[in-house]
Amino acid sequence: MPIPPTMNELIEDLVKRIHQGVFPPGTQIPSTSELADQYDVSMSTVSRAVARLRKRGVLVGRPGRGVFVAEKRGR
Repeated sequence: MPIPPTMNELIEDLVKRIHQGVFPPGTQIPSTSELADQYDVSMSTVSRAVARLRKRGVLVGRPGRGVFVAEKRGR
């Protein structure tokens, strides 16, 4: 039986999937419960990981709509 990922491993994998284009900028990520099922972790682990990625500006929440990958900004 595989060991569920830690929160940091979950964050790393989500960022990797964003960089690979699995979740392009502007797209909605799966719900907390869907990610918990996919990664075999608790919903609280997913919520904490998403909160950290929102704080870093990788993800943005849209009230009533969900959580989306932040749009890339030009420098």
